[in-house]
Parts: sequence; structure tokens; C-alpha cells
Amino acid sequence: MNRDRLSRRDAIGCGVFGAGSLLWPRTLPAAPPQSRAKSVIQIWMWGGPSHTDTFDPKPGAGYDYYGAFDKPIATKTDGAQINELLPLLAQQSDKYSIIRGMTHGVFAHETASYMTQTGRKPGERLVYPCAGAVVKLFKEDRSQPSGLIPPYIVLTQPQGRFSESGFLGQHYMPFATGGDPAQARFAVEGIVAQNVTEKRQRDRRELLHHLNTLGRALQDNGTVAALDRTEKQAYELILGDAGQVFDLSLETDAVRDSYGRNTFGQSCLVARRLVERGTPYVTINYPGWDTHRQNFQTMRQKLPQMDRGMATLFQDLAERGLLESTIVWWGGEFGRTPKVMWEAPWNGGRNHWGDCFSAVVGGGGFRGGCVVGSTDDKGEQVRDRPVFPADLIGSIYELLGIDPDGRMPNALGIDAHVTPVAGDGIRMAGRLKEIM
Repeated sequence: MNRDRLSRRDAIGCGVFGAGSLLWPRTLPAAPPQSRAKSVIQIWMWGGPSHTDTFDPKPGAGYDYYGAFDKPIATKTDGAQINELLPLLAQQSDKYSIIRGMTHGVFAHETASYMTQTGRKPGERLVYPCAGAVVKLFKEDRSQPSGLIPPYIVLTQPQGRFSESGFLGQHYMPFATGGDPAQARFAVEGIVAQNVTEKRQRDRRELLHHLNTLGRALQDNGTVAALDRTEKQAYELILGDAGQVFDLSLETDAVRDSYGRNTFGQSCLVARRLVERGTPYVTINYPGWDTHRQNFQTMRQKLPQMDRGMATLFQDLAERGLLESTIVWWGGEFGRTPKVMWEAPWNGGRNHWGDCFSAVVGGGGFRGGCVVGSTDDKGEQVRDRPVFPADLIGSIYELLGIDPDGRMPNALGIDAHVTPVAGDGIRMAGRLKEIM
């Protein structure tokens, strides 16, 4: 099976739709009553966005640093400015906090992605699962009473930098939708078949049942009965009410327009619909931020799309009463070089920068309207309040009611904690209590 993509048949076999089992017993603690968040929407900025061109502008650093963006704009948060192409997010800043002191010191995509999404460093005995897989481990039995909608979903393509499930195994891989929600019909992998009508889907199912003489003969067999239940669940997602969560035609044109009629904007809308239905973890994999060349041309195209989709998501969640229970987490694997590379072949590009970068969190118990930490005058180093990946991830787990110091099962029987402990030798500076 291709690790990066699950077909419908693969998904049914792996129990994505609720019929799966684990390779080892689970003894998981109940969610403590103080948990405030129920879901996470992770906006994964694949490639690493420039911190100085988004949420940590440096207009006084000089042209070789700010480049095309020397006019940052004020937000509703006192003293906090962001990029001039993010006016809608500036008006929603009371709903999120900016973390400007993110750091891990790693400059390679794969390693930095692993660290940023697991809180761990590579090279340990175990390959640890990312946050989405951990949330699925602890929350999937409580997310959907019917078990129909997968508890960990990626819109639209897998991240692909590392094994998201780590030592937890295939069952904890995300369900990647494929398709494009900005198209007339969102062709979700294994659920919505392009150019295949609902009637044709039903006719196919009836023909399959008619030909399945062995299944009818063994209908009292436990294994066959389990497969039959799985098939019914899968078809309920394909043809029933559960699958409508992906049908954006059920939204008004005004709502769809407000998010932006592009892949990212419509992915934000799908994510809102998913958490509305109780999905614990949704990742929007947002590519295109690896701007080694012509950084500013790319930013002028992508920042307005990001601004509209992300700002509308915060506003929509708040108006529907969902922001209190939904964490929105924006960020990538690192930032980008504060000093612009004007020379050929970069022509105004920015390279990788792991010494400091930005993240944004809001909702689900995170206070809005705050700035955590700062960088120096050129955006090259953290000046105060460093935040390491384990600090941020542990804070998210805590708000979800997952004990960051708890243990996770693994086939090797190793004492594996949800987040690093003191003896693991991983840098931490403390959870984000100032905004929790």
C-alpha cells in the first residue's frame, strides 16, 4: 500500500471508517473534565513561510531585510503589526495570538517538519507520531458516535515529509481527501467519484451484492459479518448524510465567496464543516511557501488568499460558537532568511531559517490579542521567550485534555511519553501558560 495515500478499499481495510483494530491493547485515560478544546484545525504552511513577511515584520531593518514590504499595518492587538497584505487578519487579531519566538535551530525540511509536528528530534530509537496521529489515538473513540467520518483528515494532500503516524502504525495515518474543494464538485478520494452519479453508485452496489453469492452463503460467519458492517459504514459515508460534510454546494454563495474561491479558502470552509461535525483533527496542507526564488512575487499572490481564508475561518468559527472549542494552529517547519538574496539565481528569494520563526494559535482555550516572545531588530534570533515545538504541542494537548506527560503504547514496549520529559535531552522552555 502506498503510505502517502489511502484508496477507499485501503481505507476500509485499515479501519479508517471505524472498523479497524490495533496491534496492541490500549489503555487510555479518559479526557479530564478541564479540557477546553474538542478539535484542532492545523494550517500547515508547507515549505516554511517567511516570518518577517507575515507576522513579524521588520520595517526598520533596511531594504536588504524588508524588501518589498516596508509598510506593516496595525492590528486590533496593541503594538502588534503584521504584513500589509493581511488586512483582514489584522481585524481578527483579538481571536488569535502570535508566537514570535518559535525556534529549533534546524534548517532542513524533513528534520524541521518532524520536530515541529512531533516536538521530538530525529535519531531517537522510536519514530514518534505527529500531533494529528496522537489526537486520533486519544480521541477517535469519542469523536463520532457512528465512526463514519475519519477522526484525522488532511486537506487535500499528505504532508509527505515524514511518517505522520510514527510508531503508532498505519491505522493512525491521516485520511487524505485528494481532490480540490474549489472545483464544482469536491472529488474526495473514495467518497465522491468524479462523473459518477449517486444513482450509478447505488446500482454498482446492488450489482455487487447480487454477485456476492459467497457472502450470502457465509452471512453467519463473524469475519464476513464484520466486513458487511464495514461496507455499510463506507457506503453511508459515500451516499448517506455523513458524506455531505464535504459537499460545499450546501453552503450559500455568499459564504463560499467570503472564504475565497480558491483551494485554500475552500479548504478552510471544509475544515469548519468538519469540526462542526465533531472531527478532532483537520490539517490543511497549504503548499507553496518554499520561496528560495522571487519570494516577493509569491507573497503578493499567496498572502491575500491566506488572509481571506484564515480571517474568515476565525470569524466564522466565532460567530457559530465553535471557536471556544476549536484550536486553530498556523505555522510551518521554519522561517526564512531575514536577509534577502537579491543575486541570481535567487532574484529576491529567502532561504531556510530555523533559529527563529512565527506561529499563530487561537481558540480552544488560547487567549487572543497577545504576542508571545520577540526577535531581534532584524528577525535573526529570538530576543526573549523562546518557544520550542514541544512547548507549543504540549500546550495544544493540554487544552484538548490529553496529558502531555502521559504515555503512549508502542510495539517495542518502550516508555514513550506524549511529549518529551526532562531526561530526553530535548530543549523546552515551558508551555504557553501566558495565553492559556
